[in-house]
This record gives sequence, C-alpha cells and structure tokens, in this order.
Amino acid sequence: MACCCCGHDHEHEHNHEEEHEEELSLKKIILSAVFFIAGIIVEKVLAPVVALDATITRGIFLALYLASYLICGLPVIKEAIEGLSKGKCFTESFLMALATIGAVVIGECMEACAVMVLFQLGEFLEDKAADKTKTAVASLMNIRPDTACVIRGGKEITVDAEDVKLNETIILKPGELVPLDGTIIKGNTIADTSALTGESVPRELNEGDEILSGFVNMRAVIEVKVTKEFSESTVSKILDLIENAQEKKSKGEKFISRFAKVYTPIVCILALAVAVIPSAISGWEENFKLWLYRACEMLVVSCPCALVISVPLSYFAGIGRAGKEGILVKGSNYLEILARAGTVAFDKTGTLTKGVYEVSSIEVVESCNLSKEDFIALVTHAEYYSDHPVSKSLKKIHSCKKCLELSVKEAEEISGHGIKCMMEGKQVLAGNKKLMLLENVKGFDEKAESEKNISGSVVYVAIDGNFAGKIIISDIIKDNAKAAVEKVHKAGISEVVMLTGDTKKNAEAIAAGLGIDKVHAELLPQQKVEQIEKLMAGSGQDRNYKSVAFVGDGINDAPVLSRSDVGISMGALGSDAAIEAADVVVMDDNLEKVSSAIKIAKKTVANVKQNIGFSLTVKIAILILCGCGLVNMWVAVFGDVGVCLIAILNSMRLLKVSKK
Repeated sequence: MACCCCGHDHEHEHNHEEEHEEELSLKKIILSAVFFIAGIIVEKVLAPVVALDATITRGIFLALYLASYLICGLPVIKEAIEGLSKGKCFTESFLMALATIGAVVIGECMEACAVMVLFQLGEFLEDKAADKTKTAVASLMNIRPDTACVIRGGKEITVDAEDVKLNETIILKPGELVPLDGTIIKGNTIADTSALTGESVPRELNEGDEILSGFVNMRAVIEVKVTKEFSESTVSKILDLIENAQEKKSKGEKFISRFAKVYTPIVCILALAVAVIPSAISGWEENFKLWLYRACEMLVVSCPCALVISVPLSYFAGIGRAGKEGILVKGSNYLEILARAGTVAFDKTGTLTKGVYEVSSIEVVESCNLSKEDFIALVTHAEYYSDHPVSKSLKKIHSCKKCLELSVKEAEEISGHGIKCMMEGKQVLAGNKKLMLLENVKGFDEKAESEKNISGSVVYVAIDGNFAGKIIISDIIKDNAKAAVEKVHKAGISEVVMLTGDTKKNAEAIAAGLGIDKVHAELLPQQKVEQIEKLMAGSGQDRNYKSVAFVGDGINDAPVLSRSDVGISMGALGSDAAIEAADVVVMDDNLEKVSSAIKIAKKTVANVKQNIGFSLTVKIAILILCGCGLVNMWVAVFGDVGVCLIAILNSMRLLKVSKK
C-alpha cells in the first residue's frame, strides 16, 4: 500500500512541478517583454525628445534589449548547445539561436529580442494548447477509482484498488464507481455504463451477472466477487490503450520526422548561400549586413515546429475524440489506414445480428386438423430434450401447460436429420428436408420448398407420415443494423461486404434487407481469412490508397480481425480476445459507431493534410519574400510562431467533432 501511495505522491509532485515550471516560464516572458518594451520606448520615444548624450541613450536601450534577450534567450541557447553536443545540429533551438545572434551581430538588437520573446511566448502557448488536448483525453482517467471497500476478517475496510486480490469481495454503494471487474454475489442494481460504453440507458444487473470496472452503481448496495486484478481490469486495459496509442506512429508522423531532418539542413545551407554568395558578388563591405539579415529571417521562418508539433497533436486529438465516443483506437497508424478504407466487411452473427435464434414464423397445414397451439406443443415437446441449437430456440415457445398432457416415447435423434418419436400414439417427425425425404413423408414437396425464399432455419414437421407444417427460426437482425450500413456507405465506403458461415440463402436475404453490396456465405473461419485476403488483393493498384476494414464480434473472428488492414471489434467490452486482436475496439454493441470511427479518422487525416499544406505554403512564400528583401523579421516570426499556433488550434478542432 505504501508503494501505491508513494506512486500517487510522485504523480502529484510531478503535476505540481509542471505547474510551477509553467508559472515560472510565464513570469520570464512577461519580464523579458517589459525590458523589451522599455528598450523600444527609450530608443524610439525618449531619445528623440530628451536631450541626452547619444552614447548614453544607446547604452540604456542596448542594456534593456540585452536583459530582455538573455532572460528569454539563454534557455534557447543552452538547449541549442546541448543539442549540438548530442549531434543534433539542426534543432529548432539551434535555428533560433543562430538567427538571433546573427541579428545582434549586424546591429538589429530590437528584432533579435522580438524574435526570442515571441518564440518563447509561442512555445508557452503551444504547451498550453497541447496540455488542453491531453487533458481532454486524460479526463477519461476519471472512470478508474483508486480505492475499493473490501470485506476482510468480517470487516469493511477501504484499501487501494491495486491491493484487492482475486476472489475477494468488495462492497459497492449507490453512486460509486466500480473499481474492479467482478460478479455480483449479493443484491440487484442498475448500472450506468455510459462512461465505458456510451450507452445512455442504464443496465439492470442481478446476482450472477458480470459488472465491469468503470460502471457506476446507481441503485442499491451490492457485493461483488473480484474476478480480475486491478491491472487486468477492463478500465485499466482501456486506459492503457489510450495512453500508449501514440507509440504506434502513423505514416504521416514518420514522414514529418524524416522531412524535418532533410528540410532543416537544406534551409540552413540555403540561408548560408543567401548570406555569402550575393555579398561575394557585389562586395562584402556594402552588402554583407543586408544579406546576413535576410539569411537570419530565413532561419527564423524555416523552423519546422508547426509540422513537428501539429501533426502528432492532430492524431492524438483524433484518438482522444474517438475515446470520448466509446471507440478505442490502438494507434494513430490505424486512424490513417481507416481513413482510406474503400471496403468494409461485416461478420453476420453477433455483429449485424443478435446471434440469438428465435421463432419467426409458424405454418400449419390445414389437412392435419391441428390447431396452432397443439402443433406447437407437439413439435416443441418432441424437441425439448435435444441439445441442438435449433431445439434450444424452440424451447422458448414450449407450452408447458399443454405439454403436461403429453408424453414422449421411443424418442430417437437422427444425427444430421432431426427427431423421430411417438407421442399420444402418433409418430412425430421434426427436422430438416433430409428427414422428410428419408421417411418418405406424404405431401412434402422438396422442389417447392427449395424455391421459397426463406431466411432462417426451417424445422419441417410430419405426423403419422403426413406433412403437417413447419417452424422457421431466424437470427434476429439488430435494430440499428440497416441504419449502420447506410451510414457506412454515406461515410464514403464504396463497398460493404458480409462474410458469414451461414447458408447462402439466409445470408443473401439478410444482406438484401440491410443494403449490403456483396455476400460471401458458408465460410469456415480460415475461409474468412482467405476471403479478406482476396478483398485486399482485389484492390490492385489502389492498395496504397484503399484499405479493407473488417468488423467482427472480437472473439470468433480474431484471425480475421488480425489479418485485415484494420480490424474493428464490436461489442467487445471485457473481451481480452477482442482487445488483443482488433486495431479499433467499439466498447458497446452500437454498430453505428463504425461510421463514426471512419468519420473521425477521415477528419483527423484531413486535419493533418491541412496543417502540412498550410505550414509549407506560408513558409515557402515567406522564405521567397525574405530572399527578395520584401519583408522584415516580424513577418518571419509570424512564419514560425504564428503558423505553428494556427496549426495547433486547427488540430484542437478535432476534439469537437460532431457525433452526427
């Protein structure tokens, strides 16, 4: 426990140190600005009107400028020297130090001070902007409580959540955050799951139900048996994903890192050429000061900080926004891949459908002289003792009152066919087409049945050798499945595909109702992987631009989730397999969040492109103007600090992406 507390103390100390450093930086900037403004007043206002010796006046404002420069400039120069000692010759600090020292050498002290003050002010504002973005993401950390009330030795004691062991019992009172995953062993309650899943409707939980860390206990006191340690709990894993997502850099970020390493030395060499070549041609004494000034301007404007800072910040903001909507993105590279998705493949069972088979239709042949109630009683009672998935679905409509009057004799389960038994002196057959054909059932028309467009599994029934009717059992489509597919299309996805192990007829019927473009049915798990590979290969020359995303339930589809360009796990809250296999995890079962993830990814990548395009355009334009002598150092400062701030503010817009 002591270690844990120590950890918390270190964290608080670290935050306090950061706040102190920020406060100190701001004070230095203000003090430097005061000396800088005082120097301008002495040089530009007082000197012309006050009868002071020119040498004294010059000494005063130069001293003020020097004080201003040293307050803001010494840390930058120190950082530049440290960078040089480590072999980093073309850092942002090096460029600023070189440019301002050059300005001082040629007598432009005021502009050298202006560059340093504005540069440090820009750095301060950049840090504050970045902190705001990180704070928005870090707000998710509030869903993990640090303590838990545990029963030990018959007493309730409060301990650090990290110290609670497996199988211990914790007590949760109304309004408390759940600190650890577990199973309710006493009491019933309602839980607010919105912090984790985004679901606005509270979830009713009873004894025996699983309750996850991050939920809020709303109604009653409950006792929970801990099933996962703190580090392995759902909320800890989720927060770990968010915190470490930036470790996987996108191609855009890697490009910027490579670009800065090439771009900066090129600009330095270009600035050196501007300072030396024109002066060598036209005369050193007359023009060197002019061309050195222009070279210093170029060094100031050439700093790539707008790109180096704003690009990763855009991805971080995109990941943070997705996290707020209950979508976990494992790395910024997956945002980039998802943004260029051209095909989205959905698993059927458990993803587009509920994965729960229910009776959708009952048809009774008139000639069998049975009421619907009697027909249901015969069939469900015949199937009641079978463990087949279809039989389990029929149990739900099992008429207990009617079945009390029935007794089954000579029951026989014919593998791959169905059930054959005697009931009330009648032979009852319940099964598939093969059973009807095997028993030569009268009135059963195989051809007619094959031509019918039936979505679901069919249980055919015969009584005493005569066809009596059928019961159709279907996998229930999720309520928002159709809307989700429509939104995926509207998000710019040209092709939506269904991959399923279900029969072709069932799959095609469901796909037609949902607006899915292509169906690949009757697939085994390894065949799903093969089909994904075919979809990926089918992109041909567009592979560099179009990717394939797969949406699955995260457990059975782990191989496909791993193999696709980007795997999206649906309804995988608490599933270790899903978190491991998928690249993007939707924390609840809301299919419509697939389109939300795509939109956020596209907005993020668009934001990155905007920052890169804007920064390069402005910098190149100002570089040209500096080389031609059409602008001064103030414009060069805007080309660095101003552009960087604008790019950062643009990145922060991602935190306000609309959910619509």
